[in-house]
Amino acid sequence: MTKKLTIGPLTLGGTSPVRVESMLKIPLSRRDECLAQCISLHEEGCELIRAAYPSSELRGDLEWLTARSPLPLMADIHFDPVLALEALGAGVPALRINPGNMPSGKLREVVRSAGERGAVIRIGANGGSLSSRQLAEAGGVRSDALVLAVEEQLRRLLDEGFERIILSAKSTSLPETVRANALLAARHPEFPFHIGITEAGFGLDGIVKSAAGLALLLSQGIGSSLRVSLTEPPEEEVRTGYSLLRALELRSRGATIISCPTCGRKRIDVKALLLRLAPVLKELPDGMTVAVMGCEVNGPREARDADMGVAGSASGAVIFSRGKVLRETSLDDLPALFAELGREFGSKNAISDRQFMKGDEKHYGCKS
Repeated sequence: MTKKLTIGPLTLGGTSPVRVESMLKIPLSRRDECLAQCISLHEEGCELIRAAYPSSELRGDLEWLTARSPLPLMADIHFDPVLALEALGAGVPALRINPGNMPSGKLREVVRSAGERGAVIRIGANGGSLSSRQLAEAGGVRSDALVLAVEEQLRRLLDEGFERIILSAKSTSLPETVRANALLAARHPEFPFHIGITEAGFGLDGIVKSAAGLALLLSQGIGSSLRVSLTEPPEEEVRTGYSLLRALELRSRGATIISCPTCGRKRIDVKALLLRLAPVLKELPDGMTVAVMGCEVNGPREARDADMGVAGSASGAVIFSRGKVLRETSLDDLPALFAELGREFGSKNAISDRQFMKGDEKHYGCKS
């Protein structure tokens, strides 16, 4: 199990659930828009927001946003240690830096300031930033070069006596990312890992690529936080992250939806019904399993483990729970009745992340 870190009010690593992150996609200079995006991400369940801080001219904006954001901010610094010091001075509880780009004296100042303020530093490398030297030393194996790059950064911080560290190794290549993280986690099991497939893309391909890579890592117990990096609004990154964690039974935010692929037996248009029920489903209790099925065969029978479900019938639809039919209803009355029964279920069966995870076994070994 990794060490537990605190980032403002947030805990990360140790026995904490896998945290879901995103990144502001608006320049800090547009203060009100940035704050609105922070609030929107908070409502979606995001737990940590990374913000690019590329210029000293934005210090006032960063300080303003840090004081108002409902979520802790991690300042993203690429090369300039002065910017890292400014960000810490602005009150951010976490930095993302590459120590390899900073002179030793300046890095020492950054580390000292972070230590005094109790801040966390995330370090790491991605496939696009590997040097020719690192690639040569790794024999041309890019995943090994990623490991080498991250370990070089890690040594520099440890040499300064700093251990409030998050590690990250990302690439646009899924196999490359998975192998690099597996090697690093085996060598440095005490550190929390932030995981993701960098520049995964957009739409279905981006979602599938991220989900495949993150699932492979999480199933090995690797990952204390994640970001689904999509060319989409950041809220979509967060929704996708939670959908993945629900599928792996690692987090319980939102209801888990089961729906049949349909066949010639269907009595209702399942997709159309799901769209009609979407506002209701969004309001259901966290951790609830809901089934929307095309007929009585796939309804109470095959979906009998669902907390609540609906299936098409000759007269309209039946609502069921744990395989037992509760009501028959018309499709017109279904949304209101479904919402009522969902609220009733939620008041009796509140489910927390900890209950949902059923102890530590759902950490898949709890490496991080």
